[in-house]
Amino acid sequence: MSGHKENEAWKEAEVDSARAAGGSTGRRLAPFFKVMQGMPIAVDAFRYGKIPGVKAYLLTHAHSDHYTNLSSNWKNGPIYCSETTANLIKYMLRVDPKWVHPLPLDIPIVIPDTEVTVTLIEANHCPGSVLYLFEGRQTVNAGDSTFKSSYIGSPKIFRYLHCGDYRASPRHVLHPAVKGKNLDLIYMDTTYLDPKHCFPPQKQVIDACAALARRHILGPQSNEDGLLTQNAERILVVVGTYSIGKERIVKAIAQALCTKVYSDARKRALLLCQDDPELHALLTSDPLEGCVHLVPLQHVNSDKIGDYLAQFKGAYTRVLGFRPTGWTPDARHHPLIARMQAQTFLSSSLTPMRNSNHKQMLYGVPYSEHSSFFELTCFALSVDWGKIIATVNVGSQVGRSKMSRWFERWELERRRRKEKGDSLIVPSRSDEYW
Repeated sequence: MSGHKENEAWKEAEVDSARAAGGSTGRRLAPFFKVMQGMPIAVDAFRYGKIPGVKAYLLTHAHSDHYTNLSSNWKNGPIYCSETTANLIKYMLRVDPKWVHPLPLDIPIVIPDTEVTVTLIEANHCPGSVLYLFEGRQTVNAGDSTFKSSYIGSPKIFRYLHCGDYRASPRHVLHPAVKGKNLDLIYMDTTYLDPKHCFPPQKQVIDACAALARRHILGPQSNEDGLLTQNAERILVVVGTYSIGKERIVKAIAQALCTKVYSDARKRALLLCQDDPELHALLTSDPLEGCVHLVPLQHVNSDKIGDYLAQFKGAYTRVLGFRPTGWTPDARHHPLIARMQAQTFLSSSLTPMRNSNHKQMLYGVPYSEHSSFFELTCFALSVDWGKIIATVNVGSQVGRSKMSRWFERWELERRRRKEKGDSLIVPSRSDEYW
């Protein structure tokens, strides 16, 4: 799709969005970026009902903004997703299992009733989240957009990478399905495509939380067996989570403290839907057996956490809380690769939230499961692509234009690096983060 046609397609999507916001009834029209160009495949497009020409509906992960309108009444076509996501939507949404088809990771599979091969790649977002690498010819102008591809029937093989929500890492660009391949289109999670969003690497933040919890709960000194001596106080650790997400911080803290993890029955059922035996082994239904408790993210504040602690009077003397969420650093941060890679996040980087005290010590944690601006930049410089289509924050022409300018700068930088003979893959500090 040319630049002009893409602009017109965005305007078309804006018109339908405005129509729906105005209370118009009837099926909403699927915007062009929800249906893979020239393929009978829709991704995260359940809110649009049965889409013309679509033979397969794919779901990247089980967050509500991606499965909107998916319910027990679904009958519009087969749903493909990861095994964990399949378990979650069958449990949470009561989707009839006959429609749900889990696919394995990392294995190319032909989607039934299409000529398209798909490979699922772990997205580094919430449990079950995946990227989709599509490979195949353009065979049909599916969807509602009036802008049609001129490649229908062409023998050319197209390759699209749909990123859904993801936390970009070196593992993505080094994946065999991606490395060295030309990607005609990247459908990119642009949640944090702004230089002010440059938070620390997940692994460093997770390790910092585990170290801080260990220092608070067990103390700094080792005994003769090399184990840390527990303080006289029994401290309750609470971690704020979404229905799905933040599990890696929970596991790291529990493992550092050699304790079980407690949550209410509904949350525990969601955790058991995940393909994670290591996490399952940590779970308990006894709030006194596990000193790490999971609570809704919004409950980790000075007003509510005291009431939670009071439920266990006599069992726990005080509470240590972690509130992991997306973080915006101050203006001193700059998206230069060298400067970002020189930064290190440690347990000492975590500071107590306002109104914390000895009895209620709460920490805001700069942890997101979306890519930072820095990670999006490293990702875009490390893969070979023809065009990037933003999928988040696309509601205004001004916002789309800002993102398009970054795409253009990334393309110029890729060319410059290639002309200099630099590696096309940005060097990383580990295989988990740049």
